[in-house]
Amino acid sequence: MSLLQQLLKNKMAWISIGIILGISLMAIFAPYIAPHDPLDVELARRLQPPSTTFPLGTDHLGRCILSRLIYGARISLSIALAVTALTTTVSLTVGLMAGYIGGRMDSVLMRICDVFLSFPNLILALAIVGVMGSNVINIVIALGASHWAWYARIVRSKVLSLKAENFIKAAIVAGTGGFHLMVKHLLPYTIAEIAILASLDMGSVILHISALSFLGLGIQPPAPEWGAMITDGREFFRREPGLMIYPGLMIFIVALSFNLLGDALRDALDPRLGKTIKPTRSPLSNAEAPLPNG
Repeated sequence: MSLLQQLLKNKMAWISIGIILGISLMAIFAPYIAPHDPLDVELARRLQPPSTTFPLGTDHLGRCILSRLIYGARISLSIALAVTALTTTVSLTVGLMAGYIGGRMDSVLMRICDVFLSFPNLILALAIVGVMGSNVINIVIALGASHWAWYARIVRSKVLSLKAENFIKAAIVAGTGGFHLMVKHLLPYTIAEIAILASLDMGSVILHISALSFLGLGIQPPAPEWGAMITDGREFFRREPGLMIYPGLMIFIVALSFNLLGDALRDALDPRLGKTIKPTRSPLSNAEAPLPNG
């Protein structure tokens, strides 16, 4: 059964894919569906309640909250995809080299991974952004640096297990070059693990993007980013709680959807998960059972 058919059997996969697809389309077509310019400041209409003109009201600077949420999806998803692409590329390269080449190369690369893994993800990202400055490229580099090591270790462990397989030994005996062996024979078998990790980690990356903006080291004002919107709404929470609730809900929904998609991918790519082994009685136990009378 194909991966798509496995996913279609999972109702949670339907829901998560629908939500992610809807928010992605919202981000792509933001200029066409946003009712107002998200950067348009008009103090005369500040903190207005929801209305037909402003479906979710306005913020403390008179900007349309709905428009800022729509454009915020574009910023958050684009950065999260860039971080995931960077993380996947670096981790696959490091993991394949460490697992296949082994020896001193493996030792050096894994010690580098240990250094990165010794820091909490958000703390390391904060330190890198604090030193390099808060722009989109630096945020992508910082979050990629804080996530790649765990991926690389998983890829390495998968490669080490694959090296013991007969088809890999046969390819080596046949004279297959190292680069060709890694790309054609080892890489395809690591994609499943990376796809699951990337799906599960997208939610974490979006949370970290918002956390950096909330702390003032992420996307800078007046750009409409969900974490920055939460920061802007703190002072007005008692009067207009929606200023914090709406972007918080967007972060929650997107992060939860990616987590559900990751779970569905894990179940689809590894059919053994979720299956239980029914206990069976051994022949010895049957032999030892008391014989019926007569």
